[in-house]
Amino acid sequence: MAGEVIVDALPYIDQGYDDPGVREAALAMVEEECRRYRPTKNYLENAGPELSTAFETAALQREIERVQQRLPMEPLSMKRYELPPPPAGRLGEPTAWSEAVDNSHAQLSHQATRVLNLELQLHYGTEAWRSYLNVLQALVTRSQNVHTQLRKQIAAVNWERKRSQTASGARLRALRRRWAQLVSDNYRLERAIMQLEIQLEKAKGQATTDEGEAADMEAVKLLPDKLNSETEKEVQKKIEDMFAD
Repeated sequence: MAGEVIVDALPYIDQGYDDPGVREAALAMVEEECRRYRPTKNYLENAGPELSTAFETAALQREIERVQQRLPMEPLSMKRYELPPPPAGRLGEPTAWSEAVDNSHAQLSHQATRVLNLELQLHYGTEAWRSYLNVLQALVTRSQNVHTQLRKQIAAVNWERKRSQTASGARLRALRRRWAQLVSDNYRLERAIMQLEIQLEKAKGQATTDEGEAADMEAVKLLPDKLNSETEKEVQKKIEDMFAD
């Protein structure tokens, strides 16, 4: 709406957050609004079905089916570590023995490769692990520096907000005191006008004499004393208390 004024909170100068019942009242307002604005539609209906099978491989799908069917897990196959001889029906065939020898060569080559990997790990594993730890330490240090800079930026923003709100608070308090003073002055003026109107009505209802004019002048002179009556002091104190800090 045009001309609408949005009043924002000033937590560094506002008071009363810790008063008894304030937190309970805020929570009650939140609960009441939640009861009035219950969701009535599915906000994910336009997102489509969940793609839960997007990253499932064939092996993973078979394993999921096995778990769903409550079947036991297949035992670990040790076939690649075995050196079986040719079948009983092919013991006299050279081709069968040649296949068995080729299988034994493949097994020995695999074992030799594993032994070589272990030797390389014993020789270079320590330095490789130390280099990996150095990389991790550099990443940790860089992350800590970024975290420190962010905390400094947050502290700077909070300090600037506090400084701005503190300055605004002093200005607001001065304006409130000025407003209360103007309201009190207006009240004094209204009382003075009322007293003058009363004196004028009295003057119109009486004969104009020198004594009457002298009495009116004396009444006007005594008017400020009447304005400082107990009734006006009470009203002024109420105004000042209403807009006090």
